[in-house]
Amino acid sequence: MGGRLTDRKVLIVDDDRDVLEAVDAAFQSEGALTLVSMDGNDAVKKCLEESPELVILDMMLPGRSGFLALEKIKGREDSPLVIMVTANEGKRHKAYAESLGVDGYVQKPVPLEFLIEETVKLLARRDEGA
Repeated sequence: MGGRLTDRKVLIVDDDRDVLEAVDAAFQSEGALTLVSMDGNDAVKKCLEESPELVILDMMLPGRSGFLALEKIKGREDSPLVIMVTANEGKRHKAYAESLGVDGYVQKPVPLEFLIEETVKLLARRDEGA
């Protein structure tokens, strides 16, 4: 059975194993080819090596913060789309993430269905523009 994300490569980055596993399972159930990472440095490495189409990126990460990872992930011609997930409610953080080219910015706790819908929407928009 095909899902809304069949064969789309998505990297999920979160240092909370429970969150990581829940998001991973939800995306796989939609047919996504998922990669997972628990720290910012590894996430950047996987982006360069695996070329995911979209990254779900937690802001607070060990090794390299979500912002520093975002800076490295974005800025290339073939950069993936990035949805940043954060428990932080500050407007400054959102503005900063947007200045770095983030494609989506959502507050934790984020319903999995919402995250999947955002992913589907962003990928569809990119596909239309391609």
